[in-house]
Amino acid sequence: MSNPSIKISKTELLSQDWATLKKVTYEYQNKDGSWETHQRESYDRGNGAAILLYNREMQTVILTNQFRLPTYLNGNETGMLVEACAGLLDADNAEDCIRKETEEETGYRISNVQKIHEAYMSPGSVTEMLYFFIAEYTSDMKVSEGGGKQGEQENIEVLELDYSKAIEMMNTGEIKDGKTLILLQYAVINDLI
Repeated sequence: MSNPSIKISKTELLSQDWATLKKVTYEYQNKDGSWETHQRESYDRGNGAAILLYNREMQTVILTNQFRLPTYLNGNETGMLVEACAGLLDADNAEDCIRKETEEETGYRISNVQKIHEAYMSPGSVTEMLYFFIAEYTSDMKVSEGGGKQGEQENIEVLELDYSKAIEMMNTGEIKDGKTLILLQYAVINDLI
């Protein structure tokens, strides 16, 4: 950390369960040279990767549907969320991670992946950098039913949707997941779907 306009004075560990929650007190130098004291909480769950699988010939995409507690707590009546396959990097690099997650969650063993973006998804409170990928899939790449890794309580439903249905779901708000919206919009803009 090399920004001379930031001086961290105190870091408190608030939780270290599934991820790490810290309260940080720091000094911030304004443009006029004056200093202010700020306190913020920062949630660190590691970095992640997400992928959109698409099939040009069949004009389909693979998405997932699973229960997401935070969405349920914030008004999503069922808690179910349609989203692109994704996962935390753990010890893997982003490309290795997304290949592994794709097979675990969707049942497809993909070969060629293309990185398209990397972005902070909620920089006001979460440290996570998300790496975005796309990959073409074919039916012969399917090696299992997917559904998530045994023992991780994911209960993932694999969805194979026509391009038109995925775009409709995006436009009607049925798809509300940010990473999925970014990936689908990228695919539309670049004539992948």
